[in-house]
Amino acid sequence: MSLRIALAAPLWTSIPPHTYGGIELLLKLLADELVERGHEVTLFASGECHSRAQLVPVVEMNLSDLMSEGRAYCFEYYTNSMLAEIAARQSEFDVIHFHCSTAWLPSATMLRTPSFFTMHTQPHHDDEWVLRRWPHVAVNGISRAQMQAMTLKLGREFPTVYNGADFDAYEARYEPGHYLAFLGRLSPEKNPLGAIQVAQDCDMPIVLAGQPQNAKEHAYFDAQIRPLIDGERVRWIGAANHPQKVMLLRNAGALIFPIQWEEPFGLVMIEAMACGTPVVAHRRGSVEEVVDQGITGFHAGSLDALPELVPQALTLDRREVRRHAESRFGYRAMVTAYEALYGQLVR
Repeated sequence: MSLRIALAAPLWTSIPPHTYGGIELLLKLLADELVERGHEVTLFASGECHSRAQLVPVVEMNLSDLMSEGRAYCFEYYTNSMLAEIAARQSEFDVIHFHCSTAWLPSATMLRTPSFFTMHTQPHHDDEWVLRRWPHVAVNGISRAQMQAMTLKLGREFPTVYNGADFDAYEARYEPGHYLAFLGRLSPEKNPLGAIQVAQDCDMPIVLAGQPQNAKEHAYFDAQIRPLIDGERVRWIGAANHPQKVMLLRNAGALIFPIQWEEPFGLVMIEAMACGTPVVAHRRGSVEEVVDQGITGFHAGSLDALPELVPQALTLDRREVRRHAESRFGYRAMVTAYEALYGQLVR
């Protein structure tokens, strides 16, 4: 059944993103594949975005760039305008799929067209309040771990749709590299310091990619990470675009994922697997759902246990790492799951 689908994007980053932007990368894959399957897709996003969907440019440039240039200050004006435009045009759509924060979930209660929100972040107290206040608005999560607490507190089941990747866009390497990799925000939660410590305990060099994104993270980076960067045992390459990301991951022996928070998914893990590179991770949040122990990597409940898992990860069959991960997290499986949710809402 062909549907008329509206996708409401966050306005922070272009689609596809130039460097960091997991939600925006997923939206590119989702929009293009839905069009490929014969759906009529309209993407509400910033004006420089590119996909096979029909673009409605809410604002001429993504908010990160506008704010860095001093041409915007408060994101609420722009997201509210996007919601107003969607509401004015709702009769043109069979279903509306929101990827912006659930702070705007109450707006969906005023829509006649079936709609739902995908939660891409870890729920907090405000999310709990709004989900409790408006229980008839459909919401899905991106891992079971992400929504487990909400399920218990609200007595409500939330469908899970795992994120996906375009494995064809990642060139694999089937011989393990001689360094470890870290890719992500340079923040205490992502814990690049822990990744460096794992590499030191394994007597292996490590390459870090990513950057701090706010004042707190810059302070952490300057105090904890920058003093350890020596250009040899610890290298930092800054923000990585897609080719740089693939080069970093495919040539690494393993990706170190030593998170210190309840990660809702962790797209970088399946990006590493797409390159044939196993993951060694701290077992928090979604890690146990994403990393299959002894197949695509290893995880442990203690950061101190990660160094002893690295040698085991280096012996894994990297062809099987990629094959197994693609069978679970290829983007077409993600799109099929969302199609099923669309169908349920329309019916």
